[in-house]
Amino acid sequence: MNQPIIETATVRLDADLGGTKQEVIRALARTLVDAGRADDHDALVRDLLAREDKAATGMKGGIAIPHCKSEAVSSPSLAFARLDPPVDFGAKDGPADLVLMIGAPAGGGKEHLKLLATLARNLVRAEFVDSLRAAATAEDAVAAIEKVLAAQEQKASSSSSSSPAPAAPGAGAATTTDGGGAATPTSGDGDAPLRLVAVTACPTGIAHTYMAADSLAQAAQARGVDLQVETQGSAGATALDPGVIEAADAVVFATDVGVRDRGRFAGKPVVEYGVKKAIDAPDRVLDEALAAARDPRARRVSADSGDGSGTAASGASGADEHWARGLQRAVMTGVSYMIPFVAAGGLLLALGFLFAGYDVAFVWQELSTSFTLTDLPGEVWYLDGEIVSAGTAGAEVLTHTGLRLYIGAVLFAIGQAAMGFMIAVLSGYIAYGLADRPGIAPGFVGGALSATLGAGFIGALVTGILAGYLVRWMTTWKTPRWLSGLMPVVLIPLIGSLAIGLLMFLLLGRPLASLTSAMESWLGGMTGSSVILLGVILGLMMCFDLGGPVNKAAYTFATAGLVADNPATLRIMAAVMAAGMVPPLAMGLATVVRKRLFSPAEQENGRAAFLLGASFISEGAIPFAAADPLRVIPSMMAGGAVTGALIMAFSVESYAPHGGLFVVFAISPVWGYLVAILAGTLVACAAVVTAKSARRTPAVAPAAAAEPVAA
Repeated sequence: MNQPIIETATVRLDADLGGTKQEVIRALARTLVDAGRADDHDALVRDLLAREDKAATGMKGGIAIPHCKSEAVSSPSLAFARLDPPVDFGAKDGPADLVLMIGAPAGGGKEHLKLLATLARNLVRAEFVDSLRAAATAEDAVAAIEKVLAAQEQKASSSSSSSPAPAAPGAGAATTTDGGGAATPTSGDGDAPLRLVAVTACPTGIAHTYMAADSLAQAAQARGVDLQVETQGSAGATALDPGVIEAADAVVFATDVGVRDRGRFAGKPVVEYGVKKAIDAPDRVLDEALAAARDPRARRVSADSGDGSGTAASGASGADEHWARGLQRAVMTGVSYMIPFVAAGGLLLALGFLFAGYDVAFVWQELSTSFTLTDLPGEVWYLDGEIVSAGTAGAEVLTHTGLRLYIGAVLFAIGQAAMGFMIAVLSGYIAYGLADRPGIAPGFVGGALSATLGAGFIGALVTGILAGYLVRWMTTWKTPRWLSGLMPVVLIPLIGSLAIGLLMFLLLGRPLASLTSAMESWLGGMTGSSVILLGVILGLMMCFDLGGPVNKAAYTFATAGLVADNPATLRIMAAVMAAGMVPPLAMGLATVVRKRLFSPAEQENGRAAFLLGASFISEGAIPFAAADPLRVIPSMMAGGAVTGALIMAFSVESYAPHGGLFVVFAISPVWGYLVAILAGTLVACAAVVTAKSARRTPAVAPAAAAEPVAA
């Protein structure tokens, strides 16, 4: 490297840098700026705190490793502080006295990231940590750090000329494989009858990914366990050899993000944890993996989980995951699978209205099945949802005729078919999220019965959850070997579907249908201030977590209850869609009107946010919220509340559940829709600009941070 990763100017020994991790991060970020390694202190701090918000960077043993990739960093850099007093960085065993802050350029090459990864993985080695605590001067600390980096460079250089032979299976070796293509083998003592493979990955892929890998490798070496680890980090990833995976008896996923190409491990017993568990308690993780390898009923990697979604069935984190977190994850799985049906079906309904007029909703089924391209409808009269003869008392005539009416009815029929799957899909994939593939059939049956009995999306939630937990329990049954093969394909679907069906018909169906009907009546009867309050609540929910569980709950509430001839449900849909467009539009506007408040990367995100907002993709504001949640999220909620209230006040109705500004043909009145979005966007933009303009000065002044404080 042309510039060393650390210099004495970025070291603080026995220093008081403040009482909170935010103050420490600000002080260390200032050292990088003062040393010419970063050019924007505020942007660097925002990126560091955004990473900190995703997961605490405090490790066991009094170590913290705040880190990020940032546009503000010009070269790979490290700031080191030995704190007195220590500061809490979120570790379970207490505050940290050693803080190594890593900054990587946003577009930095992988060679730089490999050095940063080497530094991070050495933090699980006691001798390196002891040398940092014993350093008498800044020069000593720099020398200790450069020593481990030089050792890695020498190892990489030697391995590039001659690749080491892989450890023989069962030889008690622990190996980690990183993006350099070089393995770092260590040998254990004795023979191990079981073989393990592992994958580690964290959101930024700089530090925790490699620390988790080396922590597992060291624990495996000490115990003579045959373990090979694949690190999916920013420095690149060399995939485990397929033969190694095939020979493995169990898999460890120590990740905070989805596992890339997860399907390679299909059928293997699996344990799943976050990366910090692998760092803090590697022996416990190995114990769980070895137990799973010996247990024929252990949870296994699903054959169709190659999307990296991250659940055992579709993502549950591990044996120690709280039941509420697992339930939330399962419900979100159901919602995520439901949304494509809603989006496709809803937009097709909207196109049907565009071609045939809104009154096609009353007779679409008869029109689409009774006429053909060679027998087009003429003037059509209808009464009580049926086509009747012209002049029938009380009958009305459709607004369109001929090809336009027929095509519109066909589009509407296709949309209805897609929307008809919505309730069953929601229930089926909630059960899938809880119990993997065996839960799908009972879940779909429960959802279909919810639609048949009028229980709606409330019934889908209930049946999906019940089916998931029922099937999960059934998979724990001890059955004879001859019967085990029939369980997942015959007995579990049969017994599960029967149980859920009987529960719906004999016990739950009618009460849930009554609850759904009462809710629809309540919504239909809301007027005046009450309906405006509902709009405010929906607007707040849509802007609270920008595509997260609260946002999806509001969206599911709107789409699952959407009925073409019920104005109340159409207004709810309009409020949800309009409010969800506000955050990305407001942040895009803010980057234009107050450009200096945002980093170059945020300004680029702002340009993209305009299109995302116009398309009703609330997630377009996530980069801004992640970097500055305390200012951005409340500002967006204020704008969303205004938009939701105005939608209800103007009685705006949306026949389309998705599409943003691109489905204005399915919205009435259009002027009310546009005014509500514009007003909410302006309010949110003004709020976030005001909040960011009023930011306080850094808690630690550069001058104060420049001098170490004596112990």
